[in-house]
Amino acid sequence: MKRKMTKLIAATAMLGAFAWTSAGNLRFVASAASAQGPAKSQEIVVKIDNFSFMPHDITVATGATVIWVNNDDIPHTVVSTTDLFKSKALDTDDKFSFKFDKPGTYEYFCSIHPKMTARVIVQ
Repeated sequence: MKRKMTKLIAATAMLGAFAWTSAGNLRFVASAASAQGPAKSQEIVVKIDNFSFMPHDITVATGATVIWVNNDDIPHTVVSTTDLFKSKALDTDDKFSFKFDKPGTYEYFCSIHPKMTARVIVQ
């Protein structure tokens, strides 16, 4: 059990951590480096479940790829408010990814359920 916990802590430290912002939002803070040196590429997963994007707000490094995975039992989409990216309807377990090459704040929503909103902050 101790060995599993140590591996979990090490994996969390290499991948990043969740943190609460001053506005009370949970965000993912991705780490660009590990014990072996800088990461070659970052992939951050956003889960779609219970009509929500989780985490709601994420902060990633420039060049990171965000992967959305639909864990809900109904279809959802991932659509940028500026038409920068747009997924097809994602059935259960379907994935969509987008690489963020420029800093900025990118808001997105589900076009099937427009009240489902979230954002990616690229620094």
